[in-house]
Amino acid sequence: MRGILTMVHLTLQEARRRRLLLSALLFGLAFLSLFATGFHFIHRDLMAHNVLPAQRKLILSSVMMAGFYAVNFLMVMTAVLVPVDTLSGEISSGVIQTVAAKPLHRFQIILGKWIGFSLILALYLGLMAGGLVLVGKVLGGVTLLRIGTGVSLMGLEGTLLLTLSIAGGTRLTTIANGVTVLGLYGLAFIGGWMEQIGTLLGNATTRYVGIVASLFVPSESLWQLAAYHMQPPLMRDLNLTPFSPASVPSGYMILWAVGYTLAVLCWALWQFHKRNL
Repeated sequence: MRGILTMVHLTLQEARRRRLLLSALLFGLAFLSLFATGFHFIHRDLMAHNVLPAQRKLILSSVMMAGFYAVNFLMVMTAVLVPVDTLSGEISSGVIQTVAAKPLHRFQIILGKWIGFSLILALYLGLMAGGLVLVGKVLGGVTLLRIGTGVSLMGLEGTLLLTLSIAGGTRLTTIANGVTVLGLYGLAFIGGWMEQIGTLLGNATTRYVGIVASLFVPSESLWQLAAYHMQPPLMRDLNLTPFSPASVPSGYMILWAVGYTLAVLCWALWQFHKRNL
């Protein structure tokens, strides 16, 4: 356990040295400031035109969902790109030989890095999601439903992609790893939209193709499920926005995503254990 905690500490120290945390904080605050400015003026115009409270709530909730959609995308990029060089770069430069030569087992190196980057991702997501909730509540009096459930599902999505990025680093170069994981995310993204469009058009083939893609990489399904839980019932049931899923992923997709993440992590442990450094 001490070896894992040591690697967690080293991972956080490395992130601070590279100013990853500072960059995430600054750009996160910039995003929240821009969102708060736009949200304020939208709310002011709705009040000026005497829009009914129920309609105003739906409109502001739609704006909030757009904000969470942007946060989800930023979190995905953070999950993929922050750890993309952590193993492949250290292997190619020879730094990993120094770390592995210390009294640390290889599985402790992987688990320590995984936990460290997961903590960074959780901090980033908490900052961004908490900021959006604060903006909606203070400036518009709007609170989305089941925020805790939605953010937890987004966190699971980010952890899944982060695990793929770390696992890819055990076998691929940095650039190849980044391209591969982003490509897998793109596959899941297109598959998710194919499922939604197929459901709306009543095209079973398109829907099933999208479902298969979601099973292959379940990241987009987790976002769709998060969006479903956070929206007001009227908005999601009538598909009033692009963020209202026509085909709601099953709750079993959560279990699949958890098992998928653990399987990829185990694969990373195995590949790193047998790799010649």
